[in-house]
Amino acid sequence: MIRAATPLDVPSILGLIQELAEYEKLRDSCISTESLVHEALFGSNPSAESVVAEVNGEVTGFALYFTNFSTFLGRPGMYLEDVYVKPEYRNRGIGKQILKKLATICLERGYGRFEWSVLDWNEPSINFYQSLGAVAMDEWTVYRLSGEALRSFVENDFCEPAEASV
Repeated sequence: MIRAATPLDVPSILGLIQELAEYEKLRDSCISTESLVHEALFGSNPSAESVVAEVNGEVTGFALYFTNFSTFLGRPGMYLEDVYVKPEYRNRGIGKQILKKLATICLERGYGRFEWSVLDWNEPSINFYQSLGAVAMDEWTVYRLSGEALRSFVENDFCEPAEASV
């Protein structure tokens, strides 16, 4: 069963986030806590939403997503930050059910698109997404400022190259 997450699911969601970080070889980057997850999903100003997959009362997978916006479509969309199913529950259609639930939410809310990123080495996930009809946006490169680079950008004056445009 796929259902909306509740505050009682936060410990399970954090555990799955940590498993995902391990799988993606990013465990050292995972500093999330139950408190941070709870605030993001259920605090006074939620910044994300989550669904969980449940099998016999056990949370076996989750997806965490948030609203983005397409200026070209003039409508909001959904960005899937993470989806993860415990290894022992894979190949049972749970991942597909999670994505179908999110796609249904997109349609119900009138969203213009449903997007996510995948690590380029994650061949099983890439094949799975392509089997659903998802299309890689190869012409786009994701850029990120975080941590010290973000702080440094805010605190320092940088000279932009003459040809740069925003």
